[in-house]
Amino acid sequence: MSTLIKIWSLKDLRKRILYTIGLLVIFRILAHIPVPGANIEELRKFFNRNEIFGILDLFSGGAMKNFSIVMMGVGPYITSSIIFQLLVIIVPSLEALNKEGEYGRGKINHYTRVATVPLAFMQSYAMIMLLKSQNVITTMDPWSLAISLISISAGTILLMWIGELISENGLGNGISLIITLGILGSLPGALGNTFSLIDQIGILKLIIFGALAVAVTGLIVYINGGERQIPVTYARRVRGGKSYGGAETYLPLKVIMAGVIPIIFAISMMIFPPAIARFFENARSEWLVSVAKHTVTIFNNNTFYTIAYFLLVVFFTYFYTSVVFQPKQVSENLQKQGGFIPGIRPGEETANYLNYIVYRIVLFGAIFLGLIAVLPYLIKNITDIGTMSLGGTGILIVVSVVLETSKQIKAQLTMRTYDNY
Repeated sequence: MSTLIKIWSLKDLRKRILYTIGLLVIFRILAHIPVPGANIEELRKFFNRNEIFGILDLFSGGAMKNFSIVMMGVGPYITSSIIFQLLVIIVPSLEALNKEGEYGRGKINHYTRVATVPLAFMQSYAMIMLLKSQNVITTMDPWSLAISLISISAGTILLMWIGELISENGLGNGISLIITLGILGSLPGALGNTFSLIDQIGILKLIIFGALAVAVTGLIVYINGGERQIPVTYARRVRGGKSYGGAETYLPLKVIMAGVIPIIFAISMMIFPPAIARFFENARSEWLVSVAKHTVTIFNNNTFYTIAYFLLVVFFTYFYTSVVFQPKQVSENLQKQGGFIPGIRPGEETANYLNYIVYRIVLFGAIFLGLIAVLPYLIKNITDIGTMSLGGTGILIVVSVVLETSKQIKAQLTMRTYDNY
């Protein structure tokens, strides 16, 4: 309580918190403004019987289920960010721009925002066509389609702007907070549906479910903060009778270095084949119809789906870690700064050592992320409770964002009360 009182007593910090809360409230209001043209009841049934789309709806805070103007959430912006993260590694001109400091990163952020607009139109159109093929949207003429696409795309751009305003003038990462609030926004309804199943499943399974939820949350908090600390020593240099350097520190390598990006990649890959197959279920060619129906049937098989989803998460964890962490570049930077790992020669030997350590850590992190991704399906088999689509992915995002925001608040508090110590 003393910490909360101290936070509230600081005018600047209080304004930042209220500013953040105000913008997040606007997001929740937007999530309940529907776009005309959809049968909301059929739409909710569709998301309830499709677990993977239920997870996507979870990230939008129920906006998809409401066919809201922000139904795509910040998904197109995240997709654009991932694309440019990969392009920075592949395209030499973007890599050079990224090394130009604040100016270069600002230009890349600008390109990311611009690319979000066509991606928002494409993803909105794909979602509307998918819902139309499932008879959720029955009538939509070209004019209504154009209005819907513009409204949904504008909603995504508006959320992107709100997220950046929070990051600049509020507290925490705005985009992450929007996703987290979307996840938490669906929690009360899911809890209500879960408690309504007591008569069917019994109190014992509900207790087991609650115990598993607490245990998984604790494990995620523990693993999320886990890191391997590589000792680094900086050589002592003498200039003009004064010595510089000689410090000993460490290089932190997180267990979950890739975050939730592998799960997002895996979800996209799991959605794509059945979504495309449904477009060809009414084709004229018999073999094409047969392939389409066979594909949908395979992906509706829970055993196949769970195994494929797990393997994809493991694969993308290795892939994305190799993109975001470059042992050779880290080794070169250490060498330029006069740093070295005790017992390891600078240069190529250091890069090989870091590569060896990272791949050992990633193995555990990849398996952990894979289990977190398929957790809803495993819990459903154990407890017969399928109403809580929050699962490990949602908990992982919420835990990461809450811990990061908490650190920022503590840093702001320490900075403003430093004179008192």
